[in-house]
Amino acid sequence: MNEFPVLDLTPDELLTTTRTVRKRLDLTRPVPLDLIKECLEVALQAPSGSNRQGWQWVVVTDPDLRASVGQIYKEVTDEYLVSQGSAAKLFSDNPERASVQQRVGTSVEWLGNHMGDVPVLLIPCIKAGKTLPAGNQAGLWGSLLPAVWSYALAARARGLGTAWTTLHLQREAEVAELLGIPEGVHQGALIPTAYFTGETFKLAAREPIDNILHVDRW
Repeated sequence: MNEFPVLDLTPDELLTTTRTVRKRLDLTRPVPLDLIKECLEVALQAPSGSNRQGWQWVVVTDPDLRASVGQIYKEVTDEYLVSQGSAAKLFSDNPERASVQQRVGTSVEWLGNHMGDVPVLLIPCIKAGKTLPAGNQAGLWGSLLPAVWSYALAARARGLGTAWTTLHLQREAEVAELLGIPEGVHQGALIPTAYFTGETFKLAAREPIDNILHVDRW
């Protein structure tokens, strides 16, 4: 039985309104660890290859550790924002999409400055040996990432906002040392989690299905 209240959302509403939350994360309101555990209990029902369940979950709540992870995240975010791959610079030749991307860029910058202030940082990990396998790793990450998305959905249903971030992986080894993550355990993301402010979550603009659908052949 759920200990915490769950929003009255249909499956489609949950799936289409679970958005990346950055500026609307409430940095002042504590998040109970039991609430995070409840979301993770949902996440653990996700599929994993051969039912290995090789996932591990690091939940960072200590203020000093959050600040240290946040500092690393800020530094890599600053580098990202001036790079050609920055979200703010994408689709610069498309006025409609460019304005959206610029808003995303300012949102990314805000989170970069405040990651260490978010009350809960979740780092999902998977055991895979000291060296990751060569070639296509879809099977490996496919045994972790569905569970991470299930966590985000469970969090949304319980009034929490999340953001799926991976920028810190440029300095994964530093974060591993900071948090005592052993060799052979690889990080898949960094998910800041907090109560969200405001109430409006809606569908995002996406490419028409006919632009990206290939039936039988490309």
